[in-house]
Amino acid sequence: MSATISNIAVLTSGGDAPGMNAAIRSVARSASFYNLKCFGILRGYQGLIEGKIKVLGPRNVNNIINKGGTILKSARSDEFRTKEGRAKAYENLQKHNIDALVVIGGDGSFTGGLIFQQEFGIPVIGIPGTIDNDIFGTSHTIGYDTALNTVVDAVDKIRDTAISHNRLFFVEVMGRDAGHIALNTGIGAGAEEVLIPEENMGLDRLLESLKRSKKSGKLSSIVMVAEGDKIGKNVFELAEYIEDNLPSYEVRVSVLGHMQRGGAPTCFDRVLASRMGLRAVEELQNGVSGHMIGIADGKMILTPLEKAIKGESKIDSELVRVSEIMRL
Repeated sequence: MSATISNIAVLTSGGDAPGMNAAIRSVARSASFYNLKCFGILRGYQGLIEGKIKVLGPRNVNNIINKGGTILKSARSDEFRTKEGRAKAYENLQKHNIDALVVIGGDGSFTGGLIFQQEFGIPVIGIPGTIDNDIFGTSHTIGYDTALNTVVDAVDKIRDTAISHNRLFFVEVMGRDAGHIALNTGIGAGAEEVLIPEENMGLDRLLESLKRSKKSGKLSSIVMVAEGDKIGKNVFELAEYIEDNLPSYEVRVSVLGHMQRGGAPTCFDRVLASRMGLRAVEELQNGVSGHMIGIADGKMILTPLEKAIKGESKIDSELVRVSEIMRL
């Protein structure tokens, strides 16, 4: 173990995700277990620039494992994109004698952490926290499982209305350019179609599929749409096209939006975050830096931050096959 690490700081950056608090708690308590001092940085990199740093002991993180969001808050920081901004951030770390940094966030947060490490030599470990599950080097990101359950619960309720009124619902979910949420929740909620950017279905094919569903006796349908899907300019234009070409359906659109980020984390996300926080502290003590903690086949793994940022998180082709068969 390295004897140089005695003070660790943790921050959350980018979009919030359920389970971030569980990760913060794990970092703070793991640090205490190893007789290290832990600091929390408020409002991400911007807070680091502004010197918003506080001590995080075991009692400071009581009763947060079940809370959504992040007690440390999150914020975008244009200033941290500049060398001058990062220099201010480094000065504030030095004032508190902070030796290493744990960054909880997505690829943008990891990019900032990697540059910061390269410029100032501060050891950085990343923990993937994003509902999109679009980070290379881990099968699950913190918050993804909770978002899936939130979406399925919402779609179950939407289906009640769809069945009652013989309607076709387009349900848009988050994911940026990744279709993980749409694909998994589409299968889990029994959607008739799933539209994801990785599998360009095309308008004509979608129309023919819905026509077949109608002929087979389906009076209502759910179509899951990833926000990054490229079939139409947006989900409303897509719905209008279907309504114009398939007037037998009454079409509605439901955009779930930021509700997918909120809520109490599932047990899976709480356990995952706890494991990742502990491993992050231990790896920093072992002299590891510039890596992200991930999970594969149930085991914690390390991936270089550069690879996590540049790598592509791929859709499971088996799930695509399942989705196609289940829509009959």
